[in-house]
Amino acid sequence: MESSVLTELFLPLALAVIMFGMGLSLTPADFMRILIYPKAVSLGLFNQIILLPAVAFLIAIVLQLPPELAVGLMILAACPGGATSNLITHLAKGDSALSITLTAFSSLITVVTIPFIVNFSIGYFIPGGEELKLEILGTVVAVLAITIIPVAIGMLVLKKAPELAKRWDAPFRKISAIFFVVIIIAAVVRE
Repeated sequence: MESSVLTELFLPLALAVIMFGMGLSLTPADFMRILIYPKAVSLGLFNQIILLPAVAFLIAIVLQLPPELAVGLMILAACPGGATSNLITHLAKGDSALSITLTAFSSLITVVTIPFIVNFSIGYFIPGGEELKLEILGTVVAVLAITIIPVAIGMLVLKKAPELAKRWDAPFRKISAIFFVVIIIAAVVRE
């Protein structure tokens, strides 16, 4: 897929703005709760990193998908949820701290698991296919720039200027929803 203004500039910027908006309503206590009760994170990571690819593999086998579709399904199953799952959780007033934690951990873990799962899938479904190599440093920098840093800045605004954060919360929720819709429409139109 070729790069475009959408994927190279608008998408990362929109996701960073969305994550900043989430940070406006999060406190360190939200993340401490997750450390004290790690069951949800452990279960979420297990489901996303192990169970989801296993189910996708079984679906590909049972439905006897063509090799390219089987590998595509495995790629989708291997990829972390990303910032859009955080947005949906935030807009639904779910546990944003848990969602962000899962995104951060799964994004870092999948630096190892994506090449393993994809290369296994290519070897199984398309013997002799080309191996995948993933740039680790670029992935870590992207997770920091798009997710962690904007959330931290939003949390800092909440701590230092709680009234400002309260005033900004609703507008940022609306902006986030608009960005989300624009991203989906642009992706559909582009494809």
